[in-house]
Amino acid sequence: MTVSSKRFRIAVPDLISNSYFPAIAATELGKFRDQGLDADVQLIFPVSKAYEALRAGEVDCVAGSAHSALAAFPEWRGVKLLCAQGQGMYWFLVMRSDINPARGDVTVVRGRKIGAAPWVDLGLKQLLVAAGIDEARDNVTVAPVPNTGRPSVNFGLTAAKALEDRLIDGFWANGMGTEVAVLSGAGKVVLDIRRGDGPKECFNYTMASLAVTDDFLAQRPDDARRAVTAMKETHAALKKDVSLAAQVGQKVFPPREAALIATLIERDLPYYSTEITPDFVAAMNEFARRRGILKGDPGFSDVVATVGG
Repeated sequence: MTVSSKRFRIAVPDLISNSYFPAIAATELGKFRDQGLDADVQLIFPVSKAYEALRAGEVDCVAGSAHSALAAFPEWRGVKLLCAQGQGMYWFLVMRSDINPARGDVTVVRGRKIGAAPWVDLGLKQLLVAAGIDEARDNVTVAPVPNTGRPSVNFGLTAAKALEDRLIDGFWANGMGTEVAVLSGAGKVVLDIRRGDGPKECFNYTMASLAVTDDFLAQRPDDARRAVTAMKETHAALKKDVSLAAQVGQKVFPPREAALIATLIERDLPYYSTEITPDFVAAMNEFARRRGILKGDPGFSDVVATVGG
């Protein structure tokens, strides 16, 4: 299917979040527009549905978790990662404060119900394996958060509310949901993978990325390169002036989350790089094989587009 040379439709699985904020900021700050791309962002939850929309040609790009491309593109056939939005697995394990969890103590999940979104949950499940936790033996339930079955939902905020309402004992979700839960007093951070908590191998299980189809790359190679350039320029702009994040938040987020976003982005700035390395791809693919979502051993060029930018 031939698509417009200018329109750039982006799916994100979580909108009111810092996870995919670089793609949102690139749109709101005009960085895509500066590259000749008429970008718009659409919330499609869960991430597997976002990738299914990409496969169907309903969107041009997914700004989501890299490993989740396998939900709609088995063995990486037909899809490529364009660039990173940020380095490292970016989710947090948060537990109810009244459990009195200790930072870094993964054993707190024993006998507990942990909320996690589809495909996002795979990162937690493999982390538990790496930490010596057996879901069955240790009576750990990792399941969707109540009230997240609708077609569109902001998962982290829903998880924070479910934690406050004691519908779950903990959640595995984004930094915005984490911040809301901590500030309310309902939750405490147990694991922050990006900043060194948990088994070291977990950092490269996945990352926030941009992904497009092979057809897009064949039909619109210049637009693919321009999208990467827009992401680089967005990272640079936020590093130079993080208050831009607040300006974007005021346009896109409810007031409470708009007031928090600049603080969250400032924390994330050290991880802002568009680079995707062979080491990352090898580690992500090994994680995917361990979770049973990948059988083969695709090479770097099978997973990552080489477009410059």
